Amino acid sequence: MLLSEEDFLLGKPQRSVALLGLEKHSFASFSLQLAVDVQVPQCFGGAGGQVVYIDTEGSFLLQRVVDIAAAAVQHCSLLVEDNEQQVAMTTFTVETILSNTFLVRCHDYVELLAELHLLPDFLCNHPKVRLLVIDSVAFPFRQHFDDLSQRTRLLNGLAQQLISMATNHNIAVLMTNQMTTRLQAGQSQQVPALGESWGHAATIRLLLHWAGPQRLANIFKSPDHLGATVQYQITSEGFRDVDQSEQPPSKRARIHTVQMAASRETPASDCSGDQGIVTSVV
Repeated sequence: MLLSEEDFLLGKPQRSVALLGLEKHSFASFSLQLAVDVQVPQCFGGAGGQVVYIDTEGSFLLQRVVDIAAAAVQHCSLLVEDNEQQVAMTTFTVETILSNTFLVRCHDYVELLAELHLLPDFLCNHPKVRLLVIDSVAFPFRQHFDDLSQRTRLLNGLAQQLISMATNHNIAVLMTNQMTTRLQAGQSQQVPALGESWGHAATIRLLLHWAGPQRLANIFKSPDHLGATVQYQITSEGFRDVDQSEQPPSKRARIHTVQMAASRETPASDCSGDQGIVTSVV
């Protein structure tokens, strides 16, 4: 089944959510899952929209999208109860999902900033776009910068651009971030990349991490879900919740200090209230 906790994780459509973590596979699956789910017809409870997917790492896998899309179509087909839903299923197919996914490949921060400069015009011409994914925003900004103050200024400008686009075009923005190692008092900690100021850009920050054999999504910054945690799994069909009656699959335990380090840090519309940017998955 589709991830039942998704609304719980993301809150209202125009709020900002930051996704952090160490496992690339998890947040890549989360990003692709949202890119498909935003296209679910409204009669099934979806947004019936389109998605712009900006790939800066070359990690967009077409076959993975096809698998997730096929699972979503199959799931909705099992829920058909009336004529409206039957009609909707004639246009909700793997082919239409792919055609409503606009993929952009950016190789460095210059191309990324240029694409974001042109994007408002594209959104005006494609009013059905409801989600912008940037995977990842950190990758192009972690190299070729001798002057970190310049990087900070560019990132602040990028954040303002995204807020403006989200406000004016009624879209959500999902940005993946990366983790980096910080040395403090002789100990190393995993913390979100791009610094503390960038961490404040999101209304909600979501950490994907391991707790023993379990994959957990933990909200550590949110106006509505303080300290909330849900368990999830990655399957061939996409990002899924976990049947609590079943034991989680066996996996080598991984212990990280990510959650503690991330909590010390002090991818919509206005960042206040009910609007914002969906940010970083790491």
